[in-house]
Amino acid sequence: MHRVRQGLPYFKSFGWEPTVLCVKPKHVEMATDSLLNESIPKAVRVIKVNAFSTKYTRKLGLGNLGLRAFWQLYRKGNMLLRSENFDLVYFSTTMFACMPIGRLWKRKFNVPFIIDMQDPWRNDYYLTVPKSEQPPKFWFAHRLNSTLEKFTIPHVNGIVSVSQGYIDILKERYPSIQKIPSKVLTFGAAVKDFELIQDLKIPQTLIFDTNKTNIVYVGRGGHDMKQSLSLVFKAFKNGLEQHPQFKNCKLWFIGTSYAPDGQGKKTIVPLAETYGVEKYIEEITDRKSYFEVLSLLKKSDVILIPGSEDKNYTASKLYPNILAKKPLLCIFHSNSSVVSIVKKLNAGHVVEFDKANALQECEKAILSLINNHELVPKTNWNYFDTFTAKTMTKAQCDFFETVISTN
Repeated sequence: MHRVRQGLPYFKSFGWEPTVLCVKPKHVEMATDSLLNESIPKAVRVIKVNAFSTKYTRKLGLGNLGLRAFWQLYRKGNMLLRSENFDLVYFSTTMFACMPIGRLWKRKFNVPFIIDMQDPWRNDYYLTVPKSEQPPKFWFAHRLNSTLEKFTIPHVNGIVSVSQGYIDILKERYPSIQKIPSKVLTFGAAVKDFELIQDLKIPQTLIFDTNKTNIVYVGRGGHDMKQSLSLVFKAFKNGLEQHPQFKNCKLWFIGTSYAPDGQGKKTIVPLAETYGVEKYIEEITDRKSYFEVLSLLKKSDVILIPGSEDKNYTASKLYPNILAKKPLLCIFHSNSSVVSIVKKLNAGHVVEFDKANALQECEKAILSLINNHELVPKTNWNYFDTFTAKTMTKAQCDFFETVISTN
């Protein structure tokens, strides 16, 4: 959602007139943020549809928003495509269940469509772990995603992705799309969002203890982060035994579950318990609103970003964390684009968890950040301009032109 939102102020200047088709906020079960509307230009047309209520669908074990809104999105899209001239359909969401609509519209109206792979659609990672570590209803979700992906991807006209690895997997899985246009685009850095939080009255549901060094991570948890988080907790345990300043730290993990508020299952604290550092850990599974997240990052002392065991994983939240201008620690696989980006930007410490000296490097980095948490990183802001939302939107629009010309 944020990639489109960040691009809306710039699409028109690059020759594209966007119409946004989305679901009404009342049907979204996780935290919403009405203040996000402040960042959308008033001239942009946004059309919102209903979804089937979970009051009824939960009885069938169905909560996925993409499925609940599938019919409503399809029907409204039919009306738009029948009555107006559109050059392209662009799906930019992790609600993959609605993406098959692209194939249906293409067949019905001969309009090309692009999908934006921000995460893997059919994710085979959890096939390799014990059932106890698999998400709820994994067996159903994996079969559904496999079926819908196979139905959709062979007919797509272009792929945008945050990782080249995701594109390579799809092209290997579906040889018929080997020659279609594809583009790797990380999420843009929304500088305007940090300007907005200066003026907006943002509700605060969480207060940090200013007498402690608050090390903050905001984002999902999950067993695929076990390797990076184990490294952090092991290094932190070693630090507690050697450096007294570690005992004045609090590690916050906020918004770690996609489940509705109050229903999330903690995945961070149980891991911390295995290393005996749970008393220094606070995990809040409920998601926070977007602008409250930015506010929390600004109020942190140190920002932590752990990475997935998936070597293609790229954290979409990287740029907001950098824009918070706080000491930063990233724990990622050496193949992740985060490693090279943060190093080139000089935006913080990077530990590659698959390297032999990872533990020593992580412990050293945490100690340095604790001791220097009041220092602002000497980020290369001139190079950072290449990652701004405006620059990324220009690249998107250039890719749209490529897809159009190919079709």
